[in-house]
Amino acid sequence: MPKEAQLSLFTTTPDGAVAAPLSLPADPSRQSSLAAAISAFYPEMLRRGLSPHTIKAFNLDLKLLSSYLDANRRIGAISSRDLSRFLHYLRHERGVPCSVKSLERRLTTLKVFFEWLAKTRAIDSDPAAPLIHEPSVDPLPRILYEEQITRLLNAARQMTQAEKPDTRPYLLASLVIHTGIKKSECAGILLEHIDLSDPAAPTLWVRYGNPRYTRKERRLTLPKDFAETLAAYQAQYHPKQKLFECSMRNLEYVLTNAGRAAGLSEGVSFEELRMTAAVRDYKAGMAPETMRKKYGLSTITWNAETLPRIKQLAEQPL
Repeated sequence: MPKEAQLSLFTTTPDGAVAAPLSLPADPSRQSSLAAAISAFYPEMLRRGLSPHTIKAFNLDLKLLSSYLDANRRIGAISSRDLSRFLHYLRHERGVPCSVKSLERRLTTLKVFFEWLAKTRAIDSDPAAPLIHEPSVDPLPRILYEEQITRLLNAARQMTQAEKPDTRPYLLASLVIHTGIKKSECAGILLEHIDLSDPAAPTLWVRYGNPRYTRKERRLTLPKDFAETLAAYQAQYHPKQKLFECSMRNLEYVLTNAGRAAGLSEGVSFEELRMTAAVRDYKAGMAPETMRKKYGLSTITWNAETLPRIKQLAEQPL
């Protein structure tokens, strides 16, 4: 049985994050060892803007592969059969529980790593290409029906005209249901990211402070009434730099309370509105590749996880 946790391909910081190697490794070739190729993969992960969490997960998955195949194994000698046996070992022989979701993530790691080696011509062909993703058995997320969306926006709009008016719920709900942005992206919006040069066609730049995420930046269309809604919101809250100068937890409360005001007992969440927006775009005929870019997802995550779930949800009446 392979010995595990014996390699240190990357160094780690005290909080568990992956730290950069002291020197940049050489570009891999067919004769390179698996350990050397994995070390050379680190700068590529940084270039792609992968999060520290993803880099750490990829590192752990590739350490398992090195333990199983031998870290000194030449990458040019690794076959699809080797990788299939590795996945079988993880699922049935390792002696540690491996859920379908964990296996899916490890397969994603293999596909990203070996695709990179093939594209850079370090190996002649991609041995991970024939491997097939197993669909996750996780339950589908809850989404809102059209009638529920209407109720949510109406309830939020009524809050702007209450005895103690509050413009934030409508601004937030309409923004997320229209753009499908994530909670962290919403919390990171700066006023300078909003373009109202054409009030009839307002847009939002989703940007990141970390230059590693530049590839995920994108420009999104905002609701047609956004300029008017924003003006009312600014008159009430007077934001100086960020659109929402509060914590992400507070934004969650705003959505939850707006959902309950609309008669949705459990309220609503960012993830529910994001997936609802995606299903609406799909049913409206938006091209899958356009959707992938709109929602800021990698090709692998989109094709293996998100798009299949959207298609399943789209079969439900909205």
